Amino acid sequence: MHSPEHVFGELFEAVQMQGVFPDSKTFVDMIPKISVEEVLIQYRRQKDLKDFNLKIFVDRHFSLPTTGILPELAAFNSLEERLHQQWKVLTKDADEEKEGSSLIPLPYAYVVPGGRFGEIYYWDSYFTMLGLKGSGRVDLIEAMVKNFAHLIDVVGHIPNGNRSYFISRSQPPFFVKMVELLAEVTQDESILIQYLPQLEREYAFWMDGSVDLIVGKANARVVRLDEATILNRYWDDLDTPRAESYREDVELLHLSKGDQSRMRHIRAACESGWDFSSRWLMDEQDLNTIEAAHIIPIDLNVLLFELERVLHYVYSLKEDMAHAIHYQDLMGKRLNGIERYLWSSEGELYLDYHFVQQKSMQRPSLATLFPLWSGFASENQAKSVLNYIEKQLLKPGGLVTSNSYSGQQWDAPNGWAPLQWIGLVACANYGYQDLAVDIAARWTALNENVFARTGKMMEKYNVEDLSLEAGGGEYPVQDGFGWSNGIYLAMKEFLRT
Repeated sequence: MHSPEHVFGELFEAVQMQGVFPDSKTFVDMIPKISVEEVLIQYRRQKDLKDFNLKIFVDRHFSLPTTGILPELAAFNSLEERLHQQWKVLTKDADEEKEGSSLIPLPYAYVVPGGRFGEIYYWDSYFTMLGLKGSGRVDLIEAMVKNFAHLIDVVGHIPNGNRSYFISRSQPPFFVKMVELLAEVTQDESILIQYLPQLEREYAFWMDGSVDLIVGKANARVVRLDEATILNRYWDDLDTPRAESYREDVELLHLSKGDQSRMRHIRAACESGWDFSSRWLMDEQDLNTIEAAHIIPIDLNVLLFELERVLHYVYSLKEDMAHAIHYQDLMGKRLNGIERYLWSSEGELYLDYHFVQQKSMQRPSLATLFPLWSGFASENQAKSVLNYIEKQLLKPGGLVTSNSYSGQQWDAPNGWAPLQWIGLVACANYGYQDLAVDIAARWTALNENVFARTGKMMEKYNVEDLSLEAGGGEYPVQDGFGWSNGIYLAMKEFLRT
């Protein structure tokens, strides 16, 4: 599938650069009402006419996908009850292929986040599934796992979302956790074996380029740090302005005096899901100093350890000990690498590592919790991390993403649902039950208070000043919202246990 900038060419360029829509994502999601060829013929005939209006032309020749209307609160006794029912509003049926659409068709039903996000998103979906579990929607969990397996089979990996303009990058690799969740809710371990081909192919995507990689060099998503250590980074196969943020990226490229590497780093940060954060910036107040593709992130490497762990386990189930030992060896090498490069003895936290500058990034964030979520941190490491979290990042509304006020949305004062869950599980894994309960109570209370005030479940929240909305980002705060709904429901269940 071709991205909209290639499909619509000069028309795409005109619409995006003239700011026909306030949000650059609007046009790339529109569907032509007639053939692409005819749209372009009509555009070329009309564009130089004296009374030509580009906005009117686009409205006449394109349509937006329809969006659901959220039910009124009055129909439900509680927010929890409402969210159990809201899945039907955020669920899309299997797609039909349409000419000129950027949507990659999926064969099964799926849940979208909501707001401007009318497609499935990779890492969002795991946290959405945690709520679907509480709603008893095993059917939707299974359908979404099948869709992601389909994307791996068809595209070769799971894109950022099921849009053609997302194909060049992925997102944090939670597919393995989705498959584990499906096996758990169905009480059927054979599911792990069923999806083994896709788990293997997911791993191959992330490790592509690792063969014969020499020390100090990077290739795609892999970096060899020493003879024994290969760790991973976020990456994107392209270094051009993003179709869905085209005007913004062109302007940033101009500010960087045409430095094309800025686009690679921007895109790499988008693959991280943390777009954008001071984690990736050399000057935390200046997006133009982004170097995401030069940074080894702690969360990504923990997720790939989880994938290696499950691959080891599945091959053990199959009694294929050669493959089981192979993945056990890879797990050990990754753990040693994480300990050597991503544990900061100076800060006593897990921190990202800048492999070009060969130094730890002293930018603490909630990413430091991922080794505790996985469960491989030592007791002393967990104690140090959770002490920092409780003293520095626990706020009235839950966990703040970092202590940096960079103006980026993955920094203070914002909190995000998936990271609240990572924090809760991290605490529970190491016996910090009171702190886990406190995080869940603060976050769910904030969700309830904002909903009572606005009638909305938000994409992100201000956890420091509970009277204000979250800020930052390339677009307004979104309502819906898949992973916020999922984590609210999962936390309410946790608080009852």
